Amino acid sequence: MRLVNEDLVLVFDCGSTNIRAVAIDSTGTIKAFSSLPNSPRQQPDGKPGWLIWDLDEIWHKICETSRRVLEMVNPKNIRAVTIITWGADGAPVKRDGKLTYPPISWQCPRTKELAEKITERISAWEIYRITGYQIIPFNTLFKLMWLRKEEPEALSSAYKWLMMPGLIAHKLTGEFHIEPTSASTMMAMDLGKRDWSVEMLNLAELDSSFFPEWKEPGEILGYVTEKAARESGLTPGTPVVVGGHDTQFAIFGSGAKPGEPVLSSGTWEILGVRVDSFKPTRKGFEEGLIIEADVEANLWNPQFLMIASAVVEWVIQNFFRDIGERKYEAIIREIESVPIGSNGIIFIPSFVTESGPLRKYNTPGTILGLTLHSSRSQIIRAVFEGLTFQMREALRLLMESVGIEKVDCIRVVGGGSRNDVWNQMRADAIALPVITLAQSEAATVGAALIAFVGTNYYSSINEARKRFFSEEKVFSPDLDKNRIYNEVFKKYLRSLEALKQFYS
Repeated sequence: MRLVNEDLVLVFDCGSTNIRAVAIDSTGTIKAFSSLPNSPRQQPDGKPGWLIWDLDEIWHKICETSRRVLEMVNPKNIRAVTIITWGADGAPVKRDGKLTYPPISWQCPRTKELAEKITERISAWEIYRITGYQIIPFNTLFKLMWLRKEEPEALSSAYKWLMMPGLIAHKLTGEFHIEPTSASTMMAMDLGKRDWSVEMLNLAELDSSFFPEWKEPGEILGYVTEKAARESGLTPGTPVVVGGHDTQFAIFGSGAKPGEPVLSSGTWEILGVRVDSFKPTRKGFEEGLIIEADVEANLWNPQFLMIASAVVEWVIQNFFRDIGERKYEAIIREIESVPIGSNGIIFIPSFVTESGPLRKYNTPGTILGLTLHSSRSQIIRAVFEGLTFQMREALRLLMESVGIEKVDCIRVVGGGSRNDVWNQMRADAIALPVITLAQSEAATVGAALIAFVGTNYYSSINEARKRFFSEEKVFSPDLDKNRIYNEVFKKYLRSLEALKQFYS
């Protein structure tokens, strides 16, 4: 049964684990959605472990989720379509949009050797100073360098390079584009200028002509073609508005003002902030901070990337198989049954990326303090405390690296924002209010907001924000509990130092 007439935007939220089509109204309320799983594939003619994305399969899933949503809402009410995806991945294409090489997944190890040797040509600090990025093997520039070395025909026969939002948008419109939020994940931009870096592109023997015209989020790229309409169920001629990288849209979609930290909490957590200048500092470089282009021009997003709910899923899989379908409700009850400090158990999240706040310790995930009397309730509580302390350390380093002297609150969005017990734990551990939105899907909502503005439904972002971000929930810190958390946090830091010595 379809819903009554209303103005909607359809957001294709394409993550590396799920592909979703989401219909959102002009107040930021999700009216209908459909989801299908997503994952990379072994490259058929590649070495074991070489992972790629099957773009035809992704497009098929986009169309299937679109048709499902359009069974619940009227396609004629869709004012615009927009796309957000994960970052770093893209592919070279011909003029007709056909791939000359499949998109290499960020999970593929083939570029690791290039990443390890890059400093023979340019220093890590110089890369950071230009691009805002740390040396991470999945950076797009390494894929371009790998193609130049191993598959040069894929580049020489290509017309342009498209990032994932551009690949999907081309299937919808036939148009080519690239936008700064995705491009800023490539390690190829002069980020302060919001343009390409000649020096970085030279490393792959490329220049800016290999990339399509810049478009900003919110611009109308083109319109849904007859072919795309037949496959997706959309109305031909529906405007397609430029979207981009989901991380920046989550920060933007949180409603945060410049200088107000945002924690996007899901399988990964990104702690970021919106700032009005690009100022890469030695402190940020040494601590693993990365900087990306904000959804709005003249703003940037310094951020830390951390492992998060993937750890919780690991604990559930290994310790909570017997709790049935309502597993999250069950583990929350068990967390609440254990006092702060988890009866002496300390959990250290694993160091997994070059942009994490714990990278200087270089330790694997560790559980300390187990005894014969330890319970799974204590372990799961320790896991949530360990992830919370990781965020607390990231907040300190973010403020010091960016030069923020004081923050009044932290906003939490994403799936992890739906856990009230965790939100209260965060507030108590950092002695700051934690603010969540009634609608936790900040990236998707932020993309819809931009699309409504891009189609002139709203005259400005500020006007749209007044309608989109009206409902908030505030978790106020308990200062007595904060004093206890401070003592536990000291043990956490001592444990990190001891592990660093053990593994060095």
